Formats: sequence, C-alpha cells, structure tokens
Amino acid sequence: MSTENRASRRDFFSRMSDGLMGTALAGLFADDLLAKQAFHDLSPKKTHHAPRAKSVIQLFMNGGPSQVDLFDYKPALEKHAGQAPSRDLAAEVRAVRQTGGLMPSPYKFSKQGKSGLEVSEMLPHLGKVVDEICVVKSMFTTHLAHEAALFLMHGGRILPTRPSLGAWITYGLGSENRNLPAYVVLDDPKGLPVNLIQNWQAGWLPAVYQGTRVRSEGSPILNLHAKEEYPPGIVDMSRSLLHRMDAAHRDRHPGNVELEARIANYELAARMQMAATDALDVEKEPAATREAYGMNDERTASYAKRCLMARRLVERGVRLVQIYIESQIWDNHGKIRAGLEYACGKTDRPAAALVRDLKERGLLDSTLVIWGGEFGRLPIAQDPGPNAGRDHGPSGFSIWMAGGGVKPGISYGATDEIGYRAAEDRVSVHDFHATVLHQLGMDHRRLVFEREGRGERITDEFPCRVLQDILV
Repeated sequence: MSTENRASRRDFFSRMSDGLMGTALAGLFADDLLAKQAFHDLSPKKTHHAPRAKSVIQLFMNGGPSQVDLFDYKPALEKHAGQAPSRDLAAEVRAVRQTGGLMPSPYKFSKQGKSGLEVSEMLPHLGKVVDEICVVKSMFTTHLAHEAALFLMHGGRILPTRPSLGAWITYGLGSENRNLPAYVVLDDPKGLPVNLIQNWQAGWLPAVYQGTRVRSEGSPILNLHAKEEYPPGIVDMSRSLLHRMDAAHRDRHPGNVELEARIANYELAARMQMAATDALDVEKEPAATREAYGMNDERTASYAKRCLMARRLVERGVRLVQIYIESQIWDNHGKIRAGLEYACGKTDRPAAALVRDLKERGLLDSTLVIWGGEFGRLPIAQDPGPNAGRDHGPSGFSIWMAGGGVKPGISYGATDEIGYRAAEDRVSVHDFHATVLHQLGMDHRRLVFEREGRGERITDEFPCRVLQDILV
C-alpha cells in the first residue's frame, strides 16, 4: 500500500462517523430530536402578557358587506352622484363595461346612542347597542378576489395552505374546557362559504388545532352518539380498553404528531358526548332569550340559533367560535337594495342580541366579538340602472368589534371622501391579526411555529402594529 492511500490515526477517528460510531450518534441525535419534538394538545398555555379577552366570537360576513351603505356615510357621493370615477378607482373595477358613476347609498344614516356613531337604517338593532361597539372604518386588503382575500383574512397570506387565525389562537392558548373543542365553526345550513373548510384549517400546524365544524340543524356533530345505546358499565369498559390500545399503539410510533392528534380527537369526541349535547341545546334557554335573538322569526331563526349557540359555548370555555353566513349574500354585484335588505334582515337582530346578552351576563369584558367580511364594496354603480350593485372594494372597508378590552362607542380611521380608499389610520389585515392576538394575551412576534428550519407566524414578516388607540 502506498503512503498516499495509508490512513492516519486522525483520519481513522474522523471517518468513524461513517460507520458504527456514526450509527450510534445518529441514534442519539434521533432520540434527542424526538425528545424536543413538542407534544401538541389543547391543555391551557401560558400567555405572553395579561389578556383582556379569554375568547372570541367572529361573525364572519363572507361576501363583502358594503361599508358606504352600512357604516361609512359619505355625503360627497350624493353631491357627485353619477360622476365618472377617477382613473385609479376605475382601475380597480374588474368589469369595466358594467361600470357606472358614483352611486350614493339609498339608505338614511343617523347618529345613534350616547356615542353618536352613525349607522344605516338597515341596521336598526345594532343601532341600539352602538355604544358597545368600535367601528373600524379604515380596513384595507390587497386582493379583490374572494378566494385570495379570504385566505388573507383568515391565514395572513393569499395562499391555500396557511393555518387559520383560529388555529393559531388554539395553538397559542389551548382550551379551558377539555370536554369541548377549543375552536368551533358554525357554518350556515344553506351552504359553505367560498374556500369551503379551508377557512378554518390548521394548515401545517398540528391537526388538533383546526376548527371543529358544528351544525345547527340535525345532529350538531356527526356520529357523536352510537346508533345503539349500551349500559354505562359496558361503555366505560370499552373506552378503557380503547384507551389502553391507543396508548400501546402510540408507544410503538413515538414522535408521530398526527397520530397524537388523532388519538386526542377520539378521546375528545368521547368526552363531548355529554358536554356538547348540553352546550348546544338552545332549547334550555328561557323563551324570552330565544325571542330576543330572533329564533321565532323565520328570517332570523337560523342565524339567531347559531349566535345563541356561540354564547353558550364561550361561557363554557371555548376559545373561538366562528359563525359563517350562507355563501355570498353580501356579494351584491346587482340588486343591492334587495341583497342588503336580505342580508341585514337575517343578521342584524341576532348580532345585536348577542352583544346585549354577553353584556348582561358579564361576559362581554372577556369576549371579543368581531363583525366583518373579507373586503367591502366600491362606491360606484355596477350594472347602472334600477338593479345596480357594487363591485368588490378591497382598498377601504369597515368592520366592528365589541368587548374584550376594545373601547366602546368609538369609530377609528376613515376612508377618503367617497368611501373608496382607507385614508386615515389605515388598518391592514396583519394589524387586525396582531390586535386580536394581543387582546388574548399573545405577542404576534413571539407566537411562532418552527417549520422546516423557519419560525412561522401568522403575521409573517409583514410590518404591522397593535391598534392601541382602540384598546381600553
């Protein structure tokens, strides 16, 4: 053997990592990796700072409610009615040939409550609780298509794989009730929203944090109860056996977070059989309460039931309840009068009753209520004529929030004189996310999930701020 090919003592030890020693080291590193791999469950987590809110009810108005017809009165639209839109406004219209001039709201606005907030006549019930809400008039988003705007509003990016805000909240906080889901979704019996169940997905967060879909008609949760009832002793024995089998299977597959989540969900389902049945039974509420929400009115009954279910859930420790409305009823490209009258008629009374009910029960201080959609509408006519509507308006729109440490009876920010673009104290979607998390005791910069060597956040690397001016 030549001296060139002869291995030195140093070479020998340096190359041992390629053989048996490398195998041993790899095993040690693997054990260390599994030890560091977090077990993801819904146990309560420590917050970054003292929270003002313990839970959130999001009244998501998918479709894009028209701010200039509901919250953002613009006299300039009456003064310049029919005038051609500016070049930058016209550039935001998708169907140019269908575009008309500036279109004022057909509805009257009036100052309501001690705060004097202006609200459209289309929201008479909200007007009675306006002193409890904060209207943010300067929201803006970056995309005018429903699909992308919904992904952004719920997940922080216009991508279909991102975790939803609800998943981030449950990841950061866990749950205060081990017998109910931490994150509940009450969708409309008439249909799912655009993007379907992706609106409440966990994305690449562990599956245990995704929203649990609960139905307001029929069985709230499918397959929650067995087709055939057995004596309690038999049920207890079978559950004990399943628990031992699950534990043995988990021990054979250490570090499998998907398996951990699946087992946790099965165990939660077992505990939910009694807790969920009680929590979702609105018939246990007094007749006066059901009437106040509008359950005896055919127009409002469906949405009223879900609002009442939401209140019953948060008072039992559920972190987040999202209520969706039937697909696209706020998407008023045409016949805006008929569309708004239907949408407001269905949701106004239950939403106002929810705020009032939470207040009377002492729950509003600890529950953040949010109302709004993925964007607003443009202040110009689409399909000019008696059946005119409004196209999507991402550059400026309104939402409102109540409770959870938000200042009541105020408005924040402003759009320009015609209600087209957010002009004062502009609020991005990421500002909104940061503020919601802040009220729940979390710093959006510190709420991080390690993924593929990168610390992921719902606000990502976007510049954003907490809206301190609207907080108590």
